[in-house]
Amino acid sequence: MPTVILVRHGRSSANATGVLAGRLPGVHLDDAGVKQAVAVGERLAGVRLAAAVTSPLERCRETCREITTRQADPLRAGSDKQLSECDYGEWQGRPLKELAKEKLWKTVQAQPSAATFPGGESMRAMQDRAVAAVRRHDARVAAEHGDDAVWLAVSHGDVIKSILADALGTHLDLFQRIHVDPASVSIVRYTESRPFVIGTNTHAGDLAWLTPPKKPRRTTRSRRADAEVGGGAGPQTGTP
Repeated sequence: MPTVILVRHGRSSANATGVLAGRLPGVHLDDAGVKQAVAVGERLAGVRLAAAVTSPLERCRETCREITTRQADPLRAGSDKQLSECDYGEWQGRPLKELAKEKLWKTVQAQPSAATFPGGESMRAMQDRAVAAVRRHDARVAAEHGDDAVWLAVSHGDVIKSILADALGTHLDLFQRIHVDPASVSIVRYTESRPFVIGTNTHAGDLAWLTPPKKPRRTTRSRRADAEVGGGAGPQTGTP
């Protein structure tokens, strides 16, 4: 199956001021966030992206634009509300230091699978719809571009953390152990037997190695789903 590059949006004005933006409209990248998004675009410039999908919120669309316009063949990204931020309900727009005093805050930290935001959604529902969306897009990319394709999904911190937790086989109650910074890159490859987590929360380095050679090694579908005993030889490098 294809490889998905999960990118969190760059730093937003809400991130910089310690406010939980949630799904509020009009939250854009700040100057630092724009620079971060540009840097991610440069990291991915050598990757042949088959498709790009983004959360519909402005900060994600702006991040996605900085990435797709730096492709050799610029992409038109699609939007999927299932990759949108968690619906924090009455929590959104409030300062984090204020929310930390709420009783629900401790549940979010210690047992997120039991957390439902007042007037919003549960963290379990967030994970379910985000994982379903990524797997659906992954299957579509495979059908349209083949199993060696690489595609991009731009989303939000908690959403990406929940996707990574699922890929790692980790219970949602442990997903707070996963860190996903603004403009970080995480990488997952899904197969018929299991997901493979290639990288999490990375900030630097050319990722052109993710693009397979034009004449890839012959590998059976079942072999692609197997883990390399001993660790394997790593990705093929060089000019795609």
